[in-house]
Amino acid sequence: MPAQPKTLSLSQLAEQVGGDVQGDGSVMLTGVSTLSSATPVQISFLTNGKYRAQLQTSQAGAVILHAKEAENCPLPALIHGNPHAAFARIAQIFDTTPGVATGQHATAQVADSAVLGKNVALGPYCVIEEGVVLGDNVVIGAHTVISRDTRIGDGSVIHPNVTIYHSVRIGKRVRVHSQTVIGADGFGYANDNGVWLPIPQTGSVVIGDDSQIGASTTIDRGALDDTIIGTNVIIDNQVQIAHNCIIGDHSCICGSTGIAGSATIGKYVIIAGGCGIGGHLSICDKVQITGYTMVISDIKEPGVYSSGQPALPNREWRKNAVRSRQLEQLFDRVKQLEKRAD
Repeated sequence: MPAQPKTLSLSQLAEQVGGDVQGDGSVMLTGVSTLSSATPVQISFLTNGKYRAQLQTSQAGAVILHAKEAENCPLPALIHGNPHAAFARIAQIFDTTPGVATGQHATAQVADSAVLGKNVALGPYCVIEEGVVLGDNVVIGAHTVISRDTRIGDGSVIHPNVTIYHSVRIGKRVRVHSQTVIGADGFGYANDNGVWLPIPQTGSVVIGDDSQIGASTTIDRGALDDTIIGTNVIIDNQVQIAHNCIIGDHSCICGSTGIAGSATIGKYVIIAGGCGIGGHLSICDKVQITGYTMVISDIKEPGVYSSGQPALPNREWRKNAVRSRQLEQLFDRVKQLEKRAD
């Protein structure tokens, strides 16, 4: 069942998430919404200046914004140094998303040697194999398989139809979405005169506390050492992380990115969607990689890196494509001109 809706005043929300109240702090609120669609019992937020004009027509009961926007705000407001973070915390307070599972369903299969903490919830037809340890308040969705000797920390939520292979270690308050596979064999083979020989993948996967893993993502186990996902790492849908990768704390990997084996990603790294990260390379802390970038060598300095080409009008793109094929010829002509100049 969904959580029951809450009703809190703007002042009460400010007490919980911090910030200062401007205007009527007694306005009662029951949820969140955008500036354009909010009702008088919902709180909205302003983090992008392109939506500033909507403040004047919004029906929201209150709005979260930065102090620099406060002067022109006609609504009761929560003034906060980080409006987006405040909005996230308030959205969590008002969240009514149904739980993944409640209680322990009669069809759940739990091995005799498995150890379950307090208030563990098991959905229909989930499988908990031998030697598994589930911490307090862990939730396992329907048809999910937790293979032998895996450990999952307190408060973690595993959605339906997830497969977690043997001996994986998952920290506290981790959320794993549907169709994700954690701990499958890494892509390790040796070639013997044209014949591929599989190399047993005897490492595991270790995932730190407070990480989030999107739907249909795959994280391969290590060949010898473990694949490691740090603390508070957020991974989008349909991401591939190969064997023996290390992803540093507080990093973000967006959808459809592929990371080849033994890559080391630093802390606070943001990798946009559709990127390709080569194997056996290192990316230092605080790097941002823009969409569709291919990384084939180490990145040793923080900053923004790109290789993908943004969309252009087709006519312009076709001209540039023709010109790119002429680069070698143009280079030769420039060299000749330089020689004549000398």
